[in-house]
Amino acid sequence: MNERDFFNERQETKRANYSCPHCRERSDFEVRWMVRTKKQPPPRGMNEQQKAQFAKARDYMVRVDDVLTCARCRRRFDIPNFQTVVFI
Repeated sequence: MNERDFFNERQETKRANYSCPHCRERSDFEVRWMVRTKKQPPPRGMNEQQKAQFAKARDYMVRVDDVLTCARCRRRFDIPNFQTVVFI
């Protein structure tokens, strides 16, 4: 079984406030996240190991964007936060 069999996926955009390391301008940026929510009925045809994996599965979000572009100086910079996965 694939992980996609356990979760429903949708993209979501959240606003985050970062400062550009080049020009020091602070502003809000749109950051894209992939939200994965656990399916309500378990998929059919699972063995015991897969049933245990499904029971332990939790909803989570994965950050899609790694680089942002400053609105003032138009230079690209990495998102300074190392957190790429967030459990809901």
